[in-house]
Amino acid sequence: MKMSGMPVLGGTMVVAGTAIGAGMLSLPMISAGMWFFWSVALLVISWFCMLRSSQALLEVNLHFEPGDSFHTLVKNLLGDFWSTLNGLSVAFVLYILVYAYVSGGGSIVQHVLTPVLQNPPPRFFTSLIFGVLLAICIWQSARAVDRLSVVMMCGMVLTLIFSVAGMFGDMKLSYIIGEGGEASKIIFIWCAVSTYLTSFCFHASVPSLVKYMGKDGRSINSCLRYGTLIAFACYFAWILAADGVIPRPAYKEVIAAGGNVGDLLAVAGENLGAGLLMRFLEIFSLLAVATSFLGAGLGLFDYMADLCNFDDSRNGRTKTMLVTMLPPMICGLIWPDGFLPAIGWAGLAASVWSVIVPALLLRAGRKRFAAAGYQAPGGQALVPLLFAYGILVAVCHILFALDILPMYK
Repeated sequence: MKMSGMPVLGGTMVVAGTAIGAGMLSLPMISAGMWFFWSVALLVISWFCMLRSSQALLEVNLHFEPGDSFHTLVKNLLGDFWSTLNGLSVAFVLYILVYAYVSGGGSIVQHVLTPVLQNPPPRFFTSLIFGVLLAICIWQSARAVDRLSVVMMCGMVLTLIFSVAGMFGDMKLSYIIGEGGEASKIIFIWCAVSTYLTSFCFHASVPSLVKYMGKDGRSINSCLRYGTLIAFACYFAWILAADGVIPRPAYKEVIAAGGNVGDLLAVAGENLGAGLLMRFLEIFSLLAVATSFLGAGLGLFDYMADLCNFDDSRNGRTKTMLVTMLPPMICGLIWPDGFLPAIGWAGLAASVWSVIVPALLLRAGRKRFAAAGYQAPGGQALVPLLFAYGILVAVCHILFALDILPMYK
């Protein structure tokens, strides 16, 4: 079957745009313990496993009709228990991500306003302003979110290119190689696996691609490969640039200060100065968090409207907005520095619905349906591989949360 260029290009942008967001800002911080070379190794492993899990989901999805949702696939092949667990996992991920973005956005706004006001404004105020303004956009309509997201995504891509290109000029090889003989501490890789998983989490888009492109497994598979490779390239460049301009011991200051985006920008500013490059980095960070907030917030808004059976009237949307935004907003105001741990907790829940559930779906689908057309690479080894990866991520994050696995600090 001959691939059509424009649908593949559009599908690739959907995959890359869904994966890339505020989560990438946390990668240098959570990677500080293992440093650059182990970070790249984990990046490769995470990309490979998450690509394979999306391909497994694609194989299953092609046995159903275009337009059938992730929920339909799980309920049909795995039953009510896994359908409920999958739904709870998705809701948890969306809630925890909205909270993370309220925390991260408030931190960036505080960092940007501090030089202007001569004193740091209260985090309560900056988080509230950031969250409320974007929540109003979500309440307005999905079209408003779509238009604003397009503008923000364009700005984010441009400022990312300018920021990373400028940071490359200030990189020091001694920083990248590592100082003090600490560069080979592989023990710190385990606390980062859930955060790296979150950075490649786009799997809810697979049914949307099937709906958009039909049962063209070859073309959709190309979207998955190219989109995840774009995300991989962006993450690699960002980690390289950050590790090249920020000395490893400085990350201890970032983590001690709360591990938020504003703390990372403050330390980066000590090495980059306060010029145009720093402004690009601040704008990129703010746009990355804002676009991620809009994406996760709209997804959670629609999920809660359906769950609570609220209509689309002004009154119904107001009820949905309160149910959707009040819990993460309140948490963001009470625990203002939860960005880094929240991304990790999202990875724990995402290991269920983006890795373990696709593995179980693939096993059940291959038992029920005859092989036809597209098949995910990996053969019979793919199911146990994905299942082992998902369990490993979940166990590692739980051990990390219990302080059994160490954090670099």
